[in-house]
Amino acid sequence: MVNSTLSYFILSTYIHVGTLRYLYFVLIAMIYICIVTVNTSLIVIICMNRSLHEPMYLFLCSLFVNELYGSTGLFPFLLLQILSDIHTVSVPFCFLQIFCLYTYAHVEFCNLAVMSYDRYLAICYPLQYNTRMTFNKAVIFLFAIWLYSFVKFLITLSLNIRLPLCGNIINSLYCHNYLVVKLACSDTVVNNIYGLFGVVLTIVVPLLPILFSYMKILKVCFSGSKQTRQKAVSTCTPHLASLLNFSFGCLFEILQSRFNMTGLPSVLRIILSLYFLIIQPLLNPIMYGLQMSKIRNTCKHLLCH
Repeated sequence: MVNSTLSYFILSTYIHVGTLRYLYFVLIAMIYICIVTVNTSLIVIICMNRSLHEPMYLFLCSLFVNELYGSTGLFPFLLLQILSDIHTVSVPFCFLQIFCLYTYAHVEFCNLAVMSYDRYLAICYPLQYNTRMTFNKAVIFLFAIWLYSFVKFLITLSLNIRLPLCGNIINSLYCHNYLVVKLACSDTVVNNIYGLFGVVLTIVVPLLPILFSYMKILKVCFSGSKQTRQKAVSTCTPHLASLLNFSFGCLFEILQSRFNMTGLPSVLRIILSLYFLIIQPLLNPIMYGLQMSKIRNTCKHLLCH
């Protein structure tokens, strides 16, 4: 039976833990505070320090803003659900959360793709870097990334909102686009086709510049000097670590939403489902803050004063 007046969804993955929920609340709250603190600090440092007004740091600033955006789409909601006895979410808020989390993931991949191209220019064309990647070009890249991600998923969301739903139970800790579509009573062929097209775009569009950039960087490293190889390793290591970490988290979440993972322990499934939304926003600022000498030195200077 079609429920045309559906007003809320039930999140069925939450486990009854009794008074332990207060401990989990404190732990999640501390993680969220850490994410907000470290990302905001680095954004302020990059914005306030004129020596960091370069394309590479502008891309990093966008990355840190996106970490705040994605974690804010999950953590306040997660904290409320931990303390609640009834794990429900209103339909409008569910679609809003879906929009936030999916655009966060898309912006993250595209941002990392542009950063790989930026590293390719810096390593392969060091003398021409300042003319090939100007501050204005970096701003245009970032504007295109955010606009493309938002518009692309708005189309997906507009297709999903019109679907009549036959149920309201979502087997997850938070709202998922695919799990909501699975509740539909009507034909979802258009949604599935555009969904597959969207997944291909989300993966292929960022993957092409990443593969191209790293093939060129590897070629230069093998034929270049020891100094070139050291520069490539120092600047590409945090980027590769961030890319692989995020890819792993997203891959598991895609597999979990589309296939039956009940064979895995429920606690492990919960941890892995939150992996890309907890580890990535913590890993990026810590890793880039420690690895990038200009940011590290600026932080030391501020701490000394």
